[in-house]
Parts: sequence; structure tokens; C-alpha cells
Amino acid sequence: MLHVDIPTRTDIVDLARHRDPMSVSLFLPTTPVTPNADADRILFKNLAREALDQLAPETSEEKRRFRDLAEELDDLIEDDDFWRLGANGLAVFATPENLRTFRVPTTFTPGAHASDRFHLKPLLRATTFCNACHVLALADGSVRLVEVSAGLPAVVVKVPGMPESAADAVGKASIADRTVAGSLSGSTGKNLRLRQYARKVDAALRNVLAGSDLPLLLAAVDRLDAIYRSVNTYPHLAARSLEGGRERMSEAELAAAARPLLDEIYAARLAEWRDTFAQRERAGRTTTDVAHAARAATFGVVQSMLVDIDTAAPGTIDETTGAIAFEEHASSSNFGLVDEIARRALLGGADVLAVRADAIPGGRPLAAILRYAF
Repeated sequence: MLHVDIPTRTDIVDLARHRDPMSVSLFLPTTPVTPNADADRILFKNLAREALDQLAPETSEEKRRFRDLAEELDDLIEDDDFWRLGANGLAVFATPENLRTFRVPTTFTPGAHASDRFHLKPLLRATTFCNACHVLALADGSVRLVEVSAGLPAVVVKVPGMPESAADAVGKASIADRTVAGSLSGSTGKNLRLRQYARKVDAALRNVLAGSDLPLLLAAVDRLDAIYRSVNTYPHLAARSLEGGRERMSEAELAAAARPLLDEIYAARLAEWRDTFAQRERAGRTTTDVAHAARAATFGVVQSMLVDIDTAAPGTIDETTGAIAFEEHASSSNFGLVDEIARRALLGGADVLAVRADAIPGGRPLAAILRYAF
């Protein structure tokens, strides 16, 4: 099972709000396979050194804080327990006073960044579409929660308190028996017990899925599919269910059936965004211009935004006017313009999705839907 701690929107906004002259952001691909974790640790050590080399402390206070930052990173390198639990990608955000880590189901391109703010775009991509989900394979006689992630075999997740079957959930040898009251039998009594079963499954899943925003895909027979949906409390249950033998499907077969649905979910989300963009464009409430978007984000006018994960244009943006200044080379004293626009949009309450350039109208570095013409 992957050990993941995917950031919530609150986490990301908190990171976006952060400002410190010694802020380090590190991204690396990792493995959940414990025997291979030493290679991840070595890569992290090299990236940490690369980030520290980007900083140039001059005063005695800056040198003291630099040592504290290096110590934070060294402590993580030496933390054996941390490296025993992994996912497919690791993001680390460090200052001399604090270090935060996020392990995600998607992989990262190795990267080391030092500036006066955190570099968030790779993390935004990981939360926009992480190519992972859970599948709930639900039948009268069995139930499994299967974890599906990119590049790894699907695995069954142990769920404390999960009933083994519908009969187990209601304490009966068979759900075809009459109810305790003896007043219901046949299909009516069976539906009642299936609903009791579904509620217990949903209750057991709450602790496992709490705080997650991964899609939950349902694989169940038609009657149980409808019953479970009527009692489900997880907000990210996918609208369409998996097709196939369900109870007889192996974990690998469930994962294979889930991946096209994940693609559909992502494609539908982008299609809905582009439809809204087209509607707002006619009202003058969109932009694909970096300078215009910078001003709009500075003044909190951006409602939602797509940003290209591959664009790297160093520069600065005026704190009060939003005016941009391009620079030839990136350094710890400047930052990626698109990254900074995304950061300001997040702080203004915008929904920011990190995507490939071909998903953005006009193939531009960004596209924004505005709250009003600006």
C-alpha cells in the first residue's frame, strides 16, 4: 500500500502564503518498495545540496539561519522511519524553522528550488490529476477496497471494521432470512439488509478515506450499486461505475478497468473548464496573456486558472500593481512568473489546475477565467 499524505487545498494555500528569504522546495520520484528507498534518500541528499548552493548567506544572522536550514534537511535524510514509508513522489518544503513533506501517488521530475517563496507548480500537478484512485468492489458475498496507482500493482487495502459480506454485516447466515421483526421477507427484506450492509461499508471506509480527495470508483451489481450510492458519504465517489464481473475480477483486472474511467474523469473536468472559458470569453472575462493574468491575480480577480506545468519564465511581479518584469536567468532572487501568478491566484481563492500546454486554450502558458471583466 502506498503511504500518501496528499495536500489539501488548505495545505496548498498555506504554502502559497509563506514568504521567507530561505525557502527550499524539493521534488523527487520515490518508490514505496522499502528495499529500494536508499536510492531515494541519496537523490534527496543531492537535491538538498543543490538547493542550498543556490543560497548565498552574507550576514551572521543569514549564516545562522542557513545552518538551521541545512540541519532541517539533514535530519530528514537521517530519519530511517520516514524513508521506510513511501509513495511515487515526494515534495519537501523547508525553511530554517520548519519542514513539511507530502508523499503523493504520482511521480515528480527531480527539482531543487531556493527562493523567498515555495515552488508549488509540481505539487499542483500532483493534486490536479494524480492518476490514482480507490476501487470498492462490492457484492453480496464479499467486499474489497483496492488501491490503484500509477506504475504499481493494485493492492487490497485493509479496512478496520469492514464487514466480510452482507450476511456478516447483519449477523445472519443468509440475507434471504426474515428480519428480526419477522415482518419482511423476499426482495423487500433483502433490500433492507443490503442497505444495512452498505451503511456499514460506508462507515468503515470513512476512517481510511478521511482527508482524501482521490476518486472512489464503484464496482457492484446493479441493485447493490444503487443502494450503496444512496447511503454513500464520501464526496468523491465517481458518477460512473466499473463494468465487468466485479466480484470475480482480480485486483489487476479492477485496476485495468479503472484507468479508462480515471482518464474520463480528468477529461470531463477539463472539458467543463474549457466550456466555461468559452462562455466567459464572449463576456470579456478571460485572459491568456501573462501580463494581464499577473495583474488580475494580484487584485484577486481570477476565478479559476489552467497553468502549463512545463513553462519556466523567470522574472518578478510587482507586489502592488502586478506589473511583470522578465529576467534572463532564474535565481533565488526571482521566480517563475507563471508559478507566481498561480500562487497569487490561489491566495485570491481561485481554483488552479496544472496541466500540459495542449490542454490550455491557444497553447499558452496559462489561461484564466475572471470573476468580472478586468
